[in-house]
Amino acid sequence: MEKLKKRWGIDNNWQIVIILIVFAVTGSTASYIGKPILLFLNITTDSMGTLTYWVIRIILLFVMYQFMLVFFGWLFGQYKFFWNFEKKMLSRIGFKRFFN
Repeated sequence: MEKLKKRWGIDNNWQIVIILIVFAVTGSTASYIGKPILLFLNITTDSMGTLTYWVIRIILLFVMYQFMLVFFGWLFGQYKFFWNFEKKMLSRIGFKRFFN
């Protein structure tokens, strides 16, 4: 736990628990609401094909996850940690120019 607290720059064990809960809630929520959103947009395997459907769904889930992670982090009082986490993650995949 000490290595994780040092790596993440947090003070106590409760913050680790809250952070892990936020990751779990965000992932579950993004996955849960992804399908209804696609149905609302009339994007199904029948209308788009299986491969196209899954590519669109994965992209949608990725984008939703990014916003929801910061939102749930804010709700649970860990906004600063998750905002810094988002900036680091997005800069690693090529969006660094947006955070300078």
